Amino acid sequence: MQNGSPQIDYDALSKRIKAWGHTLGFQSVGISDTHLASAEKHLLQWLADGHHGAMDYMAKHGAKRARPAELVPGTLRVISVRMNYYPEHAKDTNAVLQHASRAFVSRYALGRDYHKVLRSRLEKLAQQIRDEVECQCRVFTDSAPVLEVELAQKAQLGWRGKHTLLLSREQGSWFFLGEIFIDLPLPVDVPQENHCGTCNACISICPTQAITAPYQLDARRCISYLTIELKGSIPVELRPLMGNRIYGCDDCQLACPWNRFAQKTVEPDFAIRNGLDDVSLIELFAWDEATFQARLAGSPIYRIGHEQWLRNIAVALGNAPKTADIITALQMRAQYPSHIVREHVEWALHRHLGG
Repeated sequence: MQNGSPQIDYDALSKRIKAWGHTLGFQSVGISDTHLASAEKHLLQWLADGHHGAMDYMAKHGAKRARPAELVPGTLRVISVRMNYYPEHAKDTNAVLQHASRAFVSRYALGRDYHKVLRSRLEKLAQQIRDEVECQCRVFTDSAPVLEVELAQKAQLGWRGKHTLLLSREQGSWFFLGEIFIDLPLPVDVPQENHCGTCNACISICPTQAITAPYQLDARRCISYLTIELKGSIPVELRPLMGNRIYGCDDCQLACPWNRFAQKTVEPDFAIRNGLDDVSLIELFAWDEATFQARLAGSPIYRIGHEQWLRNIAVALGNAPKTADIITALQMRAQYPSHIVREHVEWALHRHLGG
């Protein structure tokens, strides 16, 4: 990488980068250095404790996540961005969660895959920087071993909440993060102070008690992990706690007082698709693989595949009130070719019928 010309006015360039970012639809843009020593220590302990579960990719890269200059040699700064995602017309989340026969999908997954949206915007921002000054930069959108919350915190985009997500006084936590690694010595922003205070709402509300202590998350108990990252059988003892959550879980964000200030997204790509903000479990359980692929093409949900989709819905149907329609829907899948699906259907039927 090149470090650029000494004649560059980096203060002015930094201001232009932030202005370009806002024009591209990012609600906030900040700049940090690459020093993450304290975060590296926490990461290695988290891995040693096994809290990453079956996410082998977390352990595979080890400390590289906390060393941006090893991931992209020559990196001097990281530009972090924030983009709101909560859809303007989404059905009231608590109403869906309380209606046990409806499916709850994490609000970030109701629209288009955020990886595609953010990567496109970040590439445009990176190109604007390259057009302005000779440099090397690389963009990331939850697509490589990057400690994005730590970097965003250092870049003044917010602070790490007790649920481990980034929080902002102005925007709560309903947003995506992305990064540009760059070889220019841009001026860095001052990290925000933590404003969680004595509040423990996110810890108390977690259905599976996955937040084991402030700033400590055991992913193995997290519903987002269970429904998205875990590919095999969901632990039996956790299934009743999952309720009707079939893809992700937003409870810790819903409980957070700072989300009173969150702004709805203005991005058309994040608008609700397929009515997934309020749809019956039975309707989704009836989708065959072709329907799943057609309906969810371009959605972040697509990557879990049809088998995992049915597995998750089977658990939710097992937690729903017993009705003839639910029993029939489960029985229709009782001989499904996938043993993973059959196991969870059998569990659900046993919940309703016993025996």
